[in-house]
Amino acid sequence: MKIPLKYTIRNFRNRRLTTGLTVAGVALVVFVFSAVLMMAHGLEKTLVATGSDGNIIALRVSASAEITSIIGKDQAGIMMSLPQVARTAEGKPLASGEVVVVINLPYTNDEGYGNLTVRGVAPEAFQIRPQIRITEGRMFQWGAREIIVGKSTVKRYKGVSIGSQVKFGGDQWTIVGVFNTEGSGFDSEFWGDVNQIEQAFQRPVYSTVTIKLDRPESYNDFVAAFGKDIRLNEFEAKREKQFYEEQSETMSTFIRILGIVITVIFSLGAMIGAMITMYAAVSNRTVEIGTLRALGFRRRSVLAAFLVESVFLSFIGGVAGLVLASFLQFFSVSMMNFASFSELAFGFSLSPSIIVTSLAFSIIMGLVGGFLPAVRASRLSILEALRSA
Repeated sequence: MKIPLKYTIRNFRNRRLTTGLTVAGVALVVFVFSAVLMMAHGLEKTLVATGSDGNIIALRVSASAEITSIIGKDQAGIMMSLPQVARTAEGKPLASGEVVVVINLPYTNDEGYGNLTVRGVAPEAFQIRPQIRITEGRMFQWGAREIIVGKSTVKRYKGVSIGSQVKFGGDQWTIVGVFNTEGSGFDSEFWGDVNQIEQAFQRPVYSTVTIKLDRPESYNDFVAAFGKDIRLNEFEAKREKQFYEEQSETMSTFIRILGIVITVIFSLGAMIGAMITMYAAVSNRTVEIGTLRALGFRRRSVLAAFLVESVFLSFIGGVAGLVLASFLQFFSVSMMNFASFSELAFGFSLSPSIIVTSLAFSIIMGLVGGFLPAVRASRLSILEALRSA
């Protein structure tokens, strides 16, 4: 015979304080756990949004990031001449040889300096990446020491506004516009004329070459043609989206491991709290348990009732923690990208898998925290329970 669910619900009302404290403890743990997963997911989402399946990025085989890659202009020309490369109406290849460097600028809050990526691009870069829109000011002039800045950099760094001048590469650069890429990693960069940035940093080579394919399905043919040319043996070509996914792996793994370690520590406290709450419930309801057993309810029914009670408490806490964590989506953070050694701004992002994982985590806490008290309740003998009245 099963114990009715309303018996469990009635017990929640009878001990509001301990129930509330247990729910709050679980909610805090799930909040931290969800926040960590949302941060890692937001990072991945930002970097993946930076790339496109229709674009190819080429870099040196030994390079782990754009800033450590070097491509000679002769080799870049060979890459752009492959038959799978998309072309403009004038027959020019839709490809952008780019120079990527890192500069150091002060934060707006005067708490030190941060690294920032400067990307020198060719005119075709804006056709290859149509998601880039100038939202304030204007486009930089080709051949001038002018730059446009991603929207995420404006609030984080001092003196980064339209009309301001930033010194790097031994010269002054005028900020003439702000661009937005709808949350991609480019929002954390400065962009300028590749020829001007080459000259400023005395770097007559490209870091990478980004190429638009005539069709996304041409990828395998492009890679095959790329690999057959012995002049390109020192380089590799990847889908742009794949490249940025790989860039996110190290950072997201670090965030998850660190967050899970912290969460496990917090969860031990929450499970101990749930265990204390359930032990107290068993002690206070010894007579009730004896009565239930006398009425014919089996030990396993008593065990199940107390386990359900513990799991239900943890589930409520899990839902509360998730609701609180969902508000983090209105905030953004920045951290060092281990691959590029520059800062990357990204937002917290909630996904269905994070919801399921967080709720499953709260249920596990309820099961672990409530198991021993439930076993104790189920093992009480009828006579001993009724004598304590």
